[in-house]
Amino acid sequence: MDVKMEQRWKVQMKEEFEKEYFKSLTTFIREEYAGKTIYPPAKLIFNAFNGCPFDEVKVVIVGQDPYHEPGQAHGLCFSVNEGVPIPPSLLNIYKELKNDLSKPVPVSGNLERWAGQGVLLLNATLTVQAHRAGSHQGKGWEEFTDAAITHLARERDHLVFILWGAYAQRKGASIDANRHLVLKSPHPSPLSAHRGFFGNKHFSRTNDYLSAHGIKPIDW
Repeated sequence: MDVKMEQRWKVQMKEEFEKEYFKSLTTFIREEYAGKTIYPPAKLIFNAFNGCPFDEVKVVIVGQDPYHEPGQAHGLCFSVNEGVPIPPSLLNIYKELKNDLSKPVPVSGNLERWAGQGVLLLNATLTVQAHRAGSHQGKGWEEFTDAAITHLARERDHLVFILWGAYAQRKGASIDANRHLVLKSPHPSPLSAHRGFFGNKHFSRTNDYLSAHGIKPIDW
């Protein structure tokens, strides 16, 4: 895999590219794209990193898998391409945003506007086979994205890590909560949002923390 990634991210992740798991992952991914329908498009696999340079990250939102239906996934967790119906979890995210900050619910599910302000929208697994949720789990992506989180938590200060659901919380278990703000709640999925996602006020809490440390808040 020719990794086209923002330069500072590429420097941070250099060791990962040389590990055996990543070489095996590269072979697997090439074969999958050659013979099957895989999302997101290959050129957007590292879109989260390219849309949010390492030195500009302020907030990390951790997702699990790319969307697996046509036209949805474009490399940012919870985000969909312009013109695609807003998925249920993202709709709940927007509802909480409205309740928390009195923001109107956006008509677009494209979150590039967040990424451009320093919100890293990172799925644990960066690819998926069409119509098969979780099909690329356990192939090496999780180790790679764990390393990305570790580098951020170690090299940067006063970041906000937003961990929705048990999976994301396990993935963020090693983050130093004395050095960063770690926000946890149930997942925004319709199956769990009413168990504590609604009312978590993560958007205002993020901005209060950033402001307190002299960092420009996010215009959610």
